Amino acid sequence: MFRDARPLLVAAASLVALPFLLDMAGLPLRSAIDVVVFAVACLGLNVLVGHTGLVSFGHGAWFGLAAYAAALSQLHWFPEGIVLPSLFAILFTILVSGLLGALILRRRGVYFSLLTLALTAMLFAVAYRWTAFTGGESGLGGIKRPKVLGIDLGSDATYYGVAAVIGFVVTAFLWRFHGSPAGSVLVAIRENEQRARFLGYPTTRYKLLGFVISAAVVGIAGVLSVFNHRFASADPLSVAFSGELIAMVVIGGMRSFLGPALGALFYILFREFLSIWTAQWLFWFGLLFVGFIMFSPTGLVGVAGRLVAPFRKREEGDAAMSARTLSDEPLPASLVPTDHVAGTILEARGIAKSFGGLKAVQGVTIAVRDRSLHALIGPNGAGKTTAFNLISGLFRPDEGEILLAGRSIAGLSPERITQAGIGRSFQITNLFPTLTVEENIRLAVQARHPRRFHPMVRARGIVEIETETSALIRYLGLAGIERAEAGALSYGGQRLLDMGLALATRPRVLLLDEPLAGLAAAERQRIGDIIKRISADLPVLLVEHDIDRVFQIADAVTVMNEGRVLVDGDVEDARSSPEVQEVYIGSGNAAVAAKPRESAAEPETLLEASGLNTFYGSSHILTDIAFTLHQHEILALLGRNGAGKSTLLKTLIGIAPPASGTIRLAGTEIAGRPSAEIGRLGIGYVPQGRGLFAGMTVAQNLELGRLKRQTGQGIHWDLDRIFDYFPRIRERLHTPADYLSGGEQQMVAVARALSGDVRVLLLDEPFEGLAPAIVEQLFESFDRLRREISIVIVDHHLDLALALSDKTVALERGRVIHDGPSAALRDDLGLRRKVLWL
Repeated sequence: MFRDARPLLVAAASLVALPFLLDMAGLPLRSAIDVVVFAVACLGLNVLVGHTGLVSFGHGAWFGLAAYAAALSQLHWFPEGIVLPSLFAILFTILVSGLLGALILRRRGVYFSLLTLALTAMLFAVAYRWTAFTGGESGLGGIKRPKVLGIDLGSDATYYGVAAVIGFVVTAFLWRFHGSPAGSVLVAIRENEQRARFLGYPTTRYKLLGFVISAAVVGIAGVLSVFNHRFASADPLSVAFSGELIAMVVIGGMRSFLGPALGALFYILFREFLSIWTAQWLFWFGLLFVGFIMFSPTGLVGVAGRLVAPFRKREEGDAAMSARTLSDEPLPASLVPTDHVAGTILEARGIAKSFGGLKAVQGVTIAVRDRSLHALIGPNGAGKTTAFNLISGLFRPDEGEILLAGRSIAGLSPERITQAGIGRSFQITNLFPTLTVEENIRLAVQARHPRRFHPMVRARGIVEIETETSALIRYLGLAGIERAEAGALSYGGQRLLDMGLALATRPRVLLLDEPLAGLAAAERQRIGDIIKRISADLPVLLVEHDIDRVFQIADAVTVMNEGRVLVDGDVEDARSSPEVQEVYIGSGNAAVAAKPRESAAEPETLLEASGLNTFYGSSHILTDIAFTLHQHEILALLGRNGAGKSTLLKTLIGIAPPASGTIRLAGTEIAGRPSAEIGRLGIGYVPQGRGLFAGMTVAQNLELGRLKRQTGQGIHWDLDRIFDYFPRIRERLHTPADYLSGGEQQMVAVARALSGDVRVLLLDEPFEGLAPAIVEQLFESFDRLRREISIVIVDHHLDLALALSDKTVALERGRVIHDGPSAALRDDLGLRRKVLWL
């Protein structure tokens, strides 16, 4: 309870002490009132900037409008009054901000910011030139602070007390608002607005609520200011004033609740003391603002945190995923539908979608029966994810209809389709990365609760939401890591959480887009079993490239190719189809892995790591890692999800520098060097998820890969050499990278990592999310590459990784637990079970 109220206690103590501290510094009481005024304004602006992620360059407009409204209403309608002019000004601000906010919020990103900038510039021009009404450049004087209930507000001491009380009430209100269901959704919008919509939140309504509350609070500050100085002018409506407000928020710390108030105090002190020495104090304040953006984006709060960090005991922990505990609980009762039907529950009839000249989906029909698992499979680029996007509302179909329980949902917005009963996961994990696992799940559960739009009730106090959240976390096997940030989880953990978000929306039909990608073999088995059990109560439409698992668990299968349905029937229909075998399955992973491979490894050591320790914050991810990689050797880096494999690759390339230890490349120490320098020394890196430059062509991606890496450090890879290994790239050279199929994107990612002069290639999950036939093509390319360069590969396709590699290093909780020939693990199933838990 004390921790919950701590910011309010700090605010109360600060308001009591502020006038005495400023008096000791030689500043008048009116400066203390200014601190309160600007602190309130900054807290209001931070509702948008810090909590919602909407940067307003014109929030001074609400400060100036409220000030003018209070002044004019006192002068013309409520003479000798202060309460009624204040209430009128606040209500006027709420009304105008609601109307204008509904218009401005139609645009996002920089366009939203520019519209707010245009608004304040326009209002300043009107106020500055409408002399008869606003006083123009002379402003409006004659504002009075009369007695209220016998209290003389003409005294600065009394007025400070009133302003401090109002400031504390506003602070308490905002603290409660940020902890409410509505306030938590604003943070979700900041983190990932698309995902918030697919949880069922009408995000425009929430942003409008945040916009109006922000404007109203800034308006309260404007009212306090006009009665403090007893004067209204056009200055607060200027662009410069809005910029100063943003600067205060950033300097204080916009991700901290009280940080903006600290920025306001800093601004007043800076202004009062520096203006004594120079009239150009704003110039120096601007330089300081730039300095904070460059060197301390977390503001003064972040500076304070770094100063006290050496005096705090550093708590070390293992990687987030290592702390979780698994359970075997049934699907929570709240997620089990009560209205089962005998036949089809979801039907897409003749849906089609084109992107320019690309026909992604052409006349596709899919019928999903209730309480069944329906698999949608096909080669990369077949249109499976596009079909998901049409069903879930990301795209509007050009043709066809989509029926859920007989009701048409085609063309509805994502939030309305989610509310109707479609829950989906994403091919590329789509989470709220800086929120915890528990906060992610709770947001999804909350989206179906009647109080989801409540701006004042305490979100953590709604018992039903807390109960459902805990039950789902245990069901998914995420217990023990509830407080870990979603972005700190391993890729497999993020995929599991992504599926949990879809399930938490209480869908009538669950759409899962490659839920097993990136999972270790044992985890794929466990999650596959969970999905099968879910489908006994809740129909599932599944896209997945683990074809063996699909054929084990699916009740019905639809195979797509080139945007059309190739086969629609049961598992045997898909398995026995020659067309499916040719375009999708290929020889099969087992046949590829069984083929003998000749090693090209040489005795000379090329890359050597020793005593590597890497941290993410307080999490000790890698502990005393040591291994060697020889010339033309392929090393498989294996282990469970969260074991530290991807982190080790990032440590080698310099993205996650080690806290201690050595990394030698051909005898040269590279530990701690910048990634760009390590890349120029001959290490190519293919990240999980490919990381291509969207909007750029394949040729431009490859050109950027080789631009700074023609250094003589390794084999030189020009376009002809790349085309020899990946001939399909030649055909796609002038195609935007984001228009390619998943397999083609993976080939381009590898080719970009090779471009230039390279001697070591780091591959993070290169087979993830690829059709079996494409996996076979890539495998053969990597097998050929062993004669040119050395490779470190991380992949959860164990048979393929062991068949391809010469040596295996296995990790568990960031430590090496096995280092030896891959043949031993490939041929000895008992040893594989012991080392890799299979």
